[in-house]
Amino acid sequence: MDITPVIPAGRQIVERYGSGGFRISGVDYSGSVLVFPTETLGWDVADFAEVTSESLGAVRDRGSIEILLLGCGRRMLPVPKAIRAELKQAGMTVDAMDTGAACRTYNVLIGEGRLVAAALLLPR
Repeated sequence: MDITPVIPAGRQIVERYGSGGFRISGVDYSGSVLVFPTETLGWDVADFAEVTSESLGAVRDRGSIEILLLGCGRRMLPVPKAIRAELKQAGMTVDAMDTGAACRTYNVLIGEGRLVAAALLLPR
């Protein structure tokens, strides 16, 4: 039985990740990234301490995202209450986890057709 999710055409999927970067839908990215259903952007955030409302502005301003997966690096860290509240006000829930789990969860949710984005820090 094949349990690989069927990814709708034109959707971004995370194919690979490591300490040097990510491979998303055939394109290599060095550094952190913001992954949306139809595009991936470089994200100028190198450490979890740099995750702020401002650094997540591109996600918040997107408007059509319901779930934000925050890949925190090698281990999950708590999302500051102010950021969580601001995203909730914008209609989003945020779920923080280690970057590997965020990549896998993103792929499953995008395969289900969910309105999901991922903010992924390098797993250092």
